[in-house]
Amino acid sequence: MKKEQLEQMKNGKGFIAALDQSGGSTPKALKLYGIDESQYTNDAEMFALIHQMRTRIIKSPAFNSEKILGAILFEQTIDNLIDGKYTADYLWEEKHIIPFLKVDKGLLDIDSDGVQLMKPIDGLPDLLKRANERHIFGTKMRSVIKEASPKGIAQVVAQQFEVAQVIIDAGLVPIIEPEVDITIPDKSRAEAILRDEIRKHLDRLRDTSDVMLKLSLPTIDNFYKEFTKHPRVVRVVALSGGYPREKANEILAKNKGVIASFSRALTQGLSAQQTDTEFNQMLAETIEGIYEASVK
Repeated sequence: MKKEQLEQMKNGKGFIAALDQSGGSTPKALKLYGIDESQYTNDAEMFALIHQMRTRIIKSPAFNSEKILGAILFEQTIDNLIDGKYTADYLWEEKHIIPFLKVDKGLLDIDSDGVQLMKPIDGLPDLLKRANERHIFGTKMRSVIKEASPKGIAQVVAQQFEVAQVIIDAGLVPIIEPEVDITIPDKSRAEAILRDEIRKHLDRLRDTSDVMLKLSLPTIDNFYKEFTKHPRVVRVVALSGGYPREKANEILAKNKGVIASFSRALTQGLSAQQTDTEFNQMLAETIEGIYEASVK
């Protein structure tokens, strides 16, 4: 199965749907979907509602492998069911979409070097064991760069690749996500430092190690082109980073070989109040736009 999934991820046409809203981002995601805090009283109810939202997206006819290669899930989601199947199994068996798992536990506060490193991922070996049991293909973990600091960015990339090696050793493919904040004034300089640091670490990987990169849409078109051809990189994907969907698609289309891995831009415009017909039509239009930008 993993060989088939690896081939699909390397060479398939489409993009990755990021459905991995975590505890901190779930209230905002639900609010944008038309469900505010008055409609749930505790975390269990909140997570049940977000799973209903994800289920509605995944089961939509528009959500299919003709346009979508993979989907990133939140930890709790892999133990939830869709039509009697674990979510990852439903994705692969019913939709032929590759399941990924968000494994980071959030971010530390911004440090003196202008970056947010990942919090320690306690229990990572056990989580990776569960991921394999739930037939997960790969993982995702996010750091954030707020300043063009050589020292800070070097720390971010080193931490990402250190954890990535643990994930590789567990038989999974890590998505390394050192996000550059799109609002910072020295974004292009931060991207240049980041590219150099990523290159160093990629070139040190063993020939049997595969990773993916999830990067902010760059200031300069095709800035990460070399990574799309690197033998250790399965795929380079882009996060929307807060850009409206139309703007994110516009920038993405100028970066050849890079595909989308959008979250907010994917769910923008979807609402719990929509009829299924309205919901599916909106999702189909959204997916079509992101797909076209990903394959140009």
